Amino acid sequence: MSRQFRVVSAVCIAASLATILFSTGGSGAKAQDIQIPVLEAAGSSAITIEPRQSVLRPVEQPLPQPERTDSEIGDSSLSAVSLADLVERTAIPASLSREMECLAGAIYFEARSETLAGQLAVGRVIVTRASSGRFPSSYCGVVYQPSQFSFVRANGMPAVNHDSHMWQQAVKIALIADSGAWKSPVEGAMFFHAAHVAPSWGKTRMARVDNHVFYR
Repeated sequence: MSRQFRVVSAVCIAASLATILFSTGGSGAKAQDIQIPVLEAAGSSAITIEPRQSVLRPVEQPLPQPERTDSEIGDSSLSAVSLADLVERTAIPASLSREMECLAGAIYFEARSETLAGQLAVGRVIVTRASSGRFPSSYCGVVYQPSQFSFVRANGMPAVNHDSHMWQQAVKIALIADSGAWKSPVEGAMFFHAAHVAPSWGKTRMARVDNHVFYR
C-alpha cells in the first residue's frame, strides 16, 4: 500500500469516527456502551477505543421543610405574635375553678377598662404574690387579704355578667397570667397603686402601665 493511500485511509477513518461520536451524542445513546473499530494504518487488525465515562453528577437541591402548625408546636403562645393574638387564641373553659374566678375577678374589677398589657400586669402581680411566700399562697387568699383591693366588700366581689365581652376577656387574661404564657411589662412586680394617688412607699418603682404604678 502506497504512503499516499495510507494517509487518505487515515483521514477517512478519522472523519468516520467524528461522525459516529456526534450522532451518538445527539441520539441519547449511552457512549460507554459503544465500541468503535479503528484500523491501524499499517495493518488490517482492528482495535477498540473505550470512550471516557461521564463524571457529571446531578445537582441535589434541599427539600423544603414544611411549616409547623400550632398542634405540632404544642403551645399556641410560641406562635402568637402579640398579646392580643394570644388572647384571641385562648379558649375559655366550660367552668372556672374558684381560684380562677378570684384571679379573673380581680383583673375585671381592677383593670377591665385598661389595655390588655395593663390587665395582664395586674393579674401577674396576684400570681407573683401567691408564689412568693410573703402573701397567702392562693389567688383567693391574695385577693381577699384585708385592705388590699378596694372592690372587695364583706369578703366578696360585686356580681358580674359572665356573658359580657369584658368578663370573657378578663378570664382569658387570667388564664394567660396563671400559665405564664406571656410576660407582663412589669414582670416580677408585687405591688401597685392607682396612678392618681401617691403613697409614701419605700419600694422600688418599676413603671406605670395605664392607670397603675407598679413596684417590686
